[in-house]
Amino acid sequence: MEHDMQEKTEQLVDHIMKKCLWQFNSRLWDREKQNENILGKTMQILCKEPVEISTSADKCYWAEAVTLVEAFQKRFLWINTMENSDIKILIKNLKERMDYLTIKGSLNAELTDTQY
Repeated sequence: MEHDMQEKTEQLVDHIMKKCLWQFNSRLWDREKQNENILGKTMQILCKEPVEISTSADKCYWAEAVTLVEAFQKRFLWINTMENSDIKILIKNLKERMDYLTIKGSLNAELTDTQY
């Protein structure tokens, strides 16, 4: 099961890295907020939970999440049969992996440049 979840996580990571421009933001705090909010709202939509869209930023994150959910449900049919508890684990793993790839493990010096 662990290996299966890891494989599914990597499939979603691969999709985001190839298809989603939001992961390329050049400021550390933008990447942190985007990963947290877009992936958080993605999880809520997949689990059919209420999604907060009271601010303009929330609406932008929600729009990205809707696009991501549509792509995930179309490209990765297995996600449509997952239990909510497994979806939450999957998206948590996805966020951790994206945080590593786009923030913690990134060699992009602009992310930490205080003058940028």
